[in-house]
Amino acid sequence: MLDRVLNTTAAPIFGRADGKAAGWAASPEPVGYEAAVAAMEARAAAIAEGAAGELVWLLEHPALYTAGVSAKPSDLLDPDRFPVFRTGRGGQFTYHGPGQRVAYVMLDLTARRRDVRAFVAALEAWIIGALARLGVEGQVREGRVGVWVERQSPGLPTREDKIAAIGVKLRRWTSFHGIALNVAPDLTHFAGIVPCGVSEHGVTSLADLGLAASLEQADAALLASFREVFGPAEPAEAPR
Repeated sequence: MLDRVLNTTAAPIFGRADGKAAGWAASPEPVGYEAAVAAMEARAAAIAEGAAGELVWLLEHPALYTAGVSAKPSDLLDPDRFPVFRTGRGGQFTYHGPGQRVAYVMLDLTARRRDVRAFVAALEAWIIGALARLGVEGQVREGRVGVWVERQSPGLPTREDKIAAIGVKLRRWTSFHGIALNVAPDLTHFAGIVPCGVSEHGVTSLADLGLAASLEQADAALLASFREVFGPAEPAEAPR
């Protein structure tokens, strides 16, 4: 069994004391990774300076791999399969591509709480709340960042597969990068890396679990759960 399970009734609240809403934006077309990072860094700097509001940015990327600050070269198993981008976020190697909902989270932790562990726990609770709305029990495990599901097959041991990854960076107590939820990506694309440095467990998606959820349905679940964990959100324009 997993060591720790979060449920929506006990989700940590990571709201702003002033109750101000975060912006909520979605890009309709895939966004290149370098362009997304540049936009995130610019927005995070503006938030830290008080020149822009918080923003959650939903998007898809073309198929690619990213390497976080803890990535091990040996975990890149097929370096020629997709473009590889080195990035300053926490974590190791991960995959982004069509059918995966990426949510870049640019929040002002000075206005919320300067507590990195509580922030990561809130991100986990956010994902778990969204999955619950889609009919999936998401779980977390001590020492293993991200959200997992237990898989059971007759006659076989229970296994744990990752359905969502978390990788964030803070600068001047403003967050950027964020989460990636597997809605219906091609799971064979993860074979070119050791996802998040964890070789003993697999990856899954809503589609792999037999749920025909669209990105729009996943977005609606993410928005409802975000409001529970982080507070109000209102429509905003996606970065260009």
